[in-house]
Amino acid sequence: MRDTLRRLHPFRTAEGRRLAVLFAIVYFAQGMWYLPEQVITVVLKDRGLTAGQVADFFLISTIPWFVKPVYGLVSDFLPLGGYRRRTYFVLMSAMAALAGLVLAATGAIATGPITTTTVPVPGLGEVRITLVAGVGLFTAMAVGLAFTDVLTDATMVEGGRPLGLTGAFQSVQWAAITLASVVVGVAGGILAAGRRLELAFLLAALFPLVTLVMAALVVREPPASADRAALRATLAAVVATFRSRDVWVVAGFILFWAFSPSFGPAFLYYQTDALGFGQELIGILDAVFAAGAVAGAAIYAPLSRRVPLQRLIVTLVGLSALATLGYLLYRDVVSAVLIQAVFGVVGMAAQLSFLDLAAKTCPPRVEATFFALLMSVYNGGTQVSENVGARLYDAFGFTPLVLVSAGVTAAAWLLVPLVRIDRIEARARAAVGAPARAGAEG
Repeated sequence: MRDTLRRLHPFRTAEGRRLAVLFAIVYFAQGMWYLPEQVITVVLKDRGLTAGQVADFFLISTIPWFVKPVYGLVSDFLPLGGYRRRTYFVLMSAMAALAGLVLAATGAIATGPITTTTVPVPGLGEVRITLVAGVGLFTAMAVGLAFTDVLTDATMVEGGRPLGLTGAFQSVQWAAITLASVVVGVAGGILAAGRRLELAFLLAALFPLVTLVMAALVVREPPASADRAALRATLAAVVATFRSRDVWVVAGFILFWAFSPSFGPAFLYYQTDALGFGQELIGILDAVFAAGAVAGAAIYAPLSRRVPLQRLIVTLVGLSALATLGYLLYRDVVSAVLIQAVFGVVGMAAQLSFLDLAAKTCPPRVEATFFALLMSVYNGGTQVSENVGARLYDAFGFTPLVLVSAGVTAAAWLLVPLVRIDRIEARARAAVGAPARAGAEG
């Protein structure tokens, strides 16, 4: 048994273990940023906002996650203080912490004004948007965290690809951020029940400081300068990648997967209004989901080293569609616990397979830019899917939303042959001289 576990363990070198610990700590700190989300949702619900209007709030505040390639370009092209990653880590972590502390001190979201305005959107005409005081500061927190996320992912691709560990490192990252979600689920439920929004922001603001300390003490990288030769080489890599079919096809595949109309804020409305669940119970259920996701990440880490990526994606898309249909049976506490645990496992493993594909698609020299581009596509699709899902819920109810979500998820099967996942994986393996997956380390 011990020998079997040793063979499955992907981090056999000191460098692999050091990076795994770094990613775990930084991602756990990032995960704790979500502590105020449940409290924000219930506070805005108490103030009379609909599920769609609450979704507007979160859509605005997550715009910084849609432009992550900008942070990647800045980091790749413009070293700061002699480093491409480390200095930005410190500055952006400090910015996120400061914005959270100001929100905790002012209580703007809970007590500030709420206004409605119209915004012209090409093809849609005038769209009504609900604006809540404090959304700017919450968005500033997102800028700091999105930038540090790009820096972490760049370090993951740069350090993980030579070791053949991009999938395993992402399993560690998402296990850590999801473990934080277990804490967020329980604590968020308690804070939401008491409407303790200022306390939630105060606690959330402390964790970017952990990232700051880790960046200052642990991040290792060679000094870099913005000399012309380096800039030309980086620019040439950017141009070549923009001409690559694989990058655009993978981006479209990820967008389609992420866009499947999901539950988002609508799910809390269903839990409270249709099922009568209290906020503390909802927090516990979120923790159950997160615990399942941690298990899914732990399962994916060894699988990513031994099973071809295309086979993993095909299998996990099918399981995700079935797990989504399971929400049709979400009727009481027992069914809620079982369904959220199962979906946590399947959903995390599926998500990691798509992120692994993104990491294997990124070219050298511009890892931050193009992994950020693909993650912006993923995050943008996810946020729009939650917004669309909330509006479907407002218009048609929960059951039609589940059926639409499961159907669109299953339709991702049709796109797999277009992506040529096996070719992308083989090229990534050949680029670093890694052994074939079937024989790697074991």
